[in-house]
Amino acid sequence: MPVISRFNGIVIKMYLRSKEHNPPHIHAICGENMGIFSLPDGEMFMGDLGIKEQKVVRKFIECHGKELLVMWETQQFAYIDPLE
Repeated sequence: MPVISRFNGIVIKMYLRSKEHNPPHIHAICGENMGIFSLPDGEMFMGDLGIKEQKVVRKFIECHGKELLVMWETQQFAYIDPLE
């Protein structure tokens, strides 16, 4: 599972599509907590990630949603610089 970005103690990952399922989504991991976020709407549909971390991940998706969707479709993963 490629790491797409790291920021604020959160690791953003995307599984290979052959092992995953629709809808397009990312996994956000912070310590022992995890959330799965839909692309492009940024809603967490599974997991136990805290509210503060959810807001940061939604901002990341808002800023990089198009890039993330392209990675999902092409399976050509790239590292995205963290939010400032």
